Amino acid sequence: MDPTRLTLGELSDALARGETSAASALDASLARIRAHDGDVRAFLRLDEAGARAAAQASDERRAKKAPLSPLDGVPVGLKDIFCQRGIETTCGSKILAGWKAPYSATVVERLESAGAVLVGKLNMDEFAMGSSTENSAFGPTRNPWDLSRTPGGSSGGSAAAVAARLVPGTLGTDTGGSIRQPAALVGCVGMKPTYGRVSRYGVIAFASSLDQVGPFAQDVRGCAMLLQAISGRDERDQTSSPRAVPDFTAACARDVRGLRIGVPQEFFGEGLDPEVEAAVRAVLARFETLGCTVKPISLPSAPHAIATYYIVATAEASSNLARYDGVRFGHRTKELGSLAEMYGRSRAEGFGDEVKRRIMLGTYALSAGYYDAYYLRAQKVRALIRRDFLRAFEQVDAVLSPTSPTAAFKLGEKLDDPLAMYLNDIYTVPANLAGLPGLSAPAGFTTGTLPIGYQLVGRPWDEETLFALASAHERATDLHTRAPALPAAPGKA
Repeated sequence: MDPTRLTLGELSDALARGETSAASALDASLARIRAHDGDVRAFLRLDEAGARAAAQASDERRAKKAPLSPLDGVPVGLKDIFCQRGIETTCGSKILAGWKAPYSATVVERLESAGAVLVGKLNMDEFAMGSSTENSAFGPTRNPWDLSRTPGGSSGGSAAAVAARLVPGTLGTDTGGSIRQPAALVGCVGMKPTYGRVSRYGVIAFASSLDQVGPFAQDVRGCAMLLQAISGRDERDQTSSPRAVPDFTAACARDVRGLRIGVPQEFFGEGLDPEVEAAVRAVLARFETLGCTVKPISLPSAPHAIATYYIVATAEASSNLARYDGVRFGHRTKELGSLAEMYGRSRAEGFGDEVKRRIMLGTYALSAGYYDAYYLRAQKVRALIRRDFLRAFEQVDAVLSPTSPTAAFKLGEKLDDPLAMYLNDIYTVPANLAGLPGLSAPAGFTTGTLPIGYQLVGRPWDEETLFALASAHERATDLHTRAPALPAAPGKA
């Protein structure tokens, strides 16, 4: 048995039955990383010693029939935005190069408590600002389906690692689509839960009212298992909810007959690639055969979501990134000069162009004389976007759309056109502004065999319905079983 050929759910079952071991699963992942990550470049660094110790401990627990959870012994990768005690955490930025976190994020602690084997840190757009993982200070990640193309972003390393079968599951963050968009572009499942479902403690902040942690996996059940492990109230994050955490895994087996799916007319207009639209329309037809009702709806404020997002997110980024000053931690320039000069040079040397662009935009939006015209007005539109969704949910149980307007684009294709890059998130941003759960799952492929994803958005705190729908669709297709044909490792046929 090759553990890397199993989905996360299948690997969990195999571990429970004793058909493989945590050590064998880790060895298989590490071997595949060594063979293929030179091409994909998903990982920034591995913690092989820590992972081997965790795998050994897991096998000892399994031998005593005392696993900590269904994730016990499962290899998992972490986006490099999560603090992990003693491990370098850079957030894809030169300004944090060499910094080792003195504590672990809550989600990291919860994965460790569940027995997951944490393999290493994954590449990302710097400070999660980007849609292609090309803004990383450490070079781009490549799409396993076509190494000349992007895997999406900002959690591109997390998505690519799952698609390339380097690890069966990963964690990412989603501020405007940074889990769902890369999941669509590499053909895996990605979930952004309701804002407040998962603690943000120990997650390096981009835009605090939008950021949310979520899982990637090849199968829906694997995503549900990961979300189960990391969800719940955390006293260290006052935005985390005290709501009880449902059984997300059980929700994957629910009957979906009679569920109502809304199709927003605003998400099927100009800019949508015909192949993407055809694949998503086929998903809708498949849901009808599964007994769901499909009906048109309107989200009239959705066309304003991108403009709203890039005011709110950049304003919050400007505030959050003020702490990187070359004094307390992070990169400090060697040409010190005055205090103001040292601040300026440290930040100029440490931050990349996209981060600088967003800091300047956000600082402008918050400046005297412009706050009411930009930031305050954006917050009012944000409230309208949430209102539109809540009104739609009086008629439907979930909203379905494309995840991204196109399949994966070429590396470098949009680097010189920020607005074109921002429009990749046109369908994902509204859920973040409204604080709603969103899931992307495979819809099909283009004629050029590039993955296409569809997006489900649900009511607040109703991740269960999204898991039920996506799982039912997954059982009706073989899309989640298809894997990219990566180049053979050197010395192998």
